[in-house]
Amino acid sequence: MANLLNRTKDDPWHLTTPPGTSAYTLHVAEKDGKPILVCTVGSTVLHYDARCVDDLQAMLRQAGDWVELGGADEQKPAKAGTVEAWGRSEANPVQGWYGLKKGLRGRFGVYVPPLMEALWLCELEHNPKNNRMRAR
Repeated sequence: MANLLNRTKDDPWHLTTPPGTSAYTLHVAEKDGKPILVCTVGSTVLHYDARCVDDLQAMLRQAGDWVELGGADEQKPAKAGTVEAWGRSEANPVQGWYGLKKGLRGRFGVYVPPLMEALWLCELEHNPKNNRMRAR
């Protein structure tokens, strides 16, 4: 996660969603003494627990194959077996949501995978729909 910690509000990652349809920025900040990912999509700002990068990498290694992203808003159910479902599951290492802002906790499977690809932690598909990722 060392490369990740170098990205601040003044020097964020410039990323696009897996299909390439939306651009956003992502940087690291601190909240309540813990590092968080700050994802800015237009005027919407989402927060994710920064440990999600290491935790998702471990999950992908354990899966050993492609895992569907399955991005969904917080208010919609996530498809079982997807990165999105894992990112809100009580079975993950934080025992629930990696998203930190109530009402905006979803879309984990949309915004975190491109960061992991930029960090060379995963392979990521870039199809119009139904993208997947796997550990490098």
